[in-house]
Amino acid sequence: MSERVWACVPTSGHNRDDDLTGYRVEATDGSVGRVDKHSDEVGSQYTVVDTGTWIFGREVLLPAGTITAVDHDERRIIVSRTGDEIRAAPEFDEDGHRGDPAYRDRLGGYYGSGH
Repeated sequence: MSERVWACVPTSGHNRDDDLTGYRVEATDGSVGRVDKHSDEVGSQYTVVDTGTWIFGREVLLPAGTITAVDHDERRIIVSRTGDEIRAAPEFDEDGHRGDPAYRDRLGGYYGSGH
């Protein structure tokens, strides 16, 4: 189940050519930040969300499977997690996400377990 979180939900409205940088990120209970960067690499799609001052400038990585909708007109993405779930998520690790399978497994387990 955790592997499915690394692919976009087909009904989300996100296409691989979309640049989501700067889009507002909406959790199920309100805004949580903006997309700082994203990857559309097959099998490893994700967004990195800069939470700004919301939780002291923390960045979190959200696998693409958490995105339920992309609204290009409003420049926002909607995710299937609450602000608390995002707050409790493992912090984005710039080095770990590229070469540490344990980091990816931890994230996939966190988001794939239905948090």
